[in-house]
Amino acid sequence: MSDPHSSPAPHPRPDPGSGADRASNPSPAGLEAGAARGLTAAEARKVTIGALVGTAMEWYDFFLFSAAAALVFNVQYFTNENAAAAAMASFATFGVGLVARPLGGMFFGRMGDRIGRRRTLMVTIVGIGIVTGLIGMLPTYAAIGIAAPVLLVLLRVVQGLFVGGEWAGAMTIVVENAPLEHRARYAAIPQIGSPIGTILSSGGFFLAALFFSQDSFDSFGWRIPFLAAVPMLLLAIWIRSRLDESPVFQELMESDEIVKAPVSTTLRESWKHIIVGMAAALLGVGAFYLVTTFVVWYGVNVLGHSDQVMLLGTLFAAAVEIPVLIIGGRLGGRFGASRVVLWGGVASAVLAFPAFLLIDSGSAVLVIAGMTVAVSALSFPYAASGTVLTGLFPASTRFTGVAFAQNTAGMLSGFVPLLTTAMVAAAGSHWWPAATLLVAVSAFTAVAGILAPRMSQDLPGFRH
Repeated sequence: MSDPHSSPAPHPRPDPGSGADRASNPSPAGLEAGAARGLTAAEARKVTIGALVGTAMEWYDFFLFSAAAALVFNVQYFTNENAAAAAMASFATFGVGLVARPLGGMFFGRMGDRIGRRRTLMVTIVGIGIVTGLIGMLPTYAAIGIAAPVLLVLLRVVQGLFVGGEWAGAMTIVVENAPLEHRARYAAIPQIGSPIGTILSSGGFFLAALFFSQDSFDSFGWRIPFLAAVPMLLLAIWIRSRLDESPVFQELMESDEIVKAPVSTTLRESWKHIIVGMAAALLGVGAFYLVTTFVVWYGVNVLGHSDQVMLLGTLFAAAVEIPVLIIGGRLGGRFGASRVVLWGGVASAVLAFPAFLLIDSGSAVLVIAGMTVAVSALSFPYAASGTVLTGLFPASTRFTGVAFAQNTAGMLSGFVPLLTTAMVAAAGSHWWPAATLLVAVSAFTAVAGILAPRMSQDLPGFRH
């Protein structure tokens, strides 16, 4: 291994292979296989933990908005005598941020494929944290009128731009720092950032709702979890600054294989892969919003449960999701990530109606059980989605391709609570349209699990 101070790379990297290896493997797949050959479990764990902290910060900020959309923004920023209409306006604001994600994915995906994964991830995490803190300081409709929802939408859009590059970059740098045969195991770890972010954000709202009166919570209590993002940001910056750059990206640079126009190249050469990747990711993102954001609103406003019960259900489901994600990653390493996506989608479809029967039972315990069952089922394909998406695209355009696929799924997912609310309202507040939508999304993702292996990169030792 060469002296790290003799190279412009910020950290040492494993030997990517001999010149003979590179000569015999001139393709991006060959370069990637050579670069990954010397990687160790210790190096993979270091980068994985660093990525996990960042993704936990990302999802904390994002799920704060989702919880606030169901509990706060529909009251504090959108005024309407019809509760369902106010909720739909609030959920629309939630969705607007996700519409911005593909644009952010294009910008930061290009940056990540051109100047490096590590630098790009530093920019995205700083942007997410700053915007979240600003939302916590935003005056309400009662204070500044129409400017309040306008500014809320603008901040949501800016937040969506930064989030558009965060997940794709974190997943890319993790798989490119992991041995090929263990990528599925390590790629599942950053996904734990989602339940951690859910626990921290929902836990923050749960404690605020528990310790403050309703008037105090509506006045200032809800702002505390948003403002807590600022010290969390400082921790995330410190950890991210210690991440190693991807050895695969460094090999691409040394071999002059950097693509000059990754966005147009990806759209031209990998558009089918984007569609399959989007389908593979849709259940883990969109259905999660359905089972958390929509169900929280439905439980409070239709079923008459307290905020605390519904937030507790989200917390418990997220806690159970953590071991499910770890198991899903190990299953992906043993049987192939695409199979986990396929059978996880099937399980989610089968359990959709039973889960909603539990949610509609009237019992707080069964409501929590129903949310947990639904989240656990969709978490298996979510655990494997990072491996599937990164495997669909060559290393030279991987950041951009993964960003397109994931953020397209995210954009569609952002309107799931809005669509579900409208469908349920049209059905007289009955739950069956929500369960039907969950079945449809689950089936869509299962089909992606069938198609993905034949479209993925041919890498030795990597199980699709």
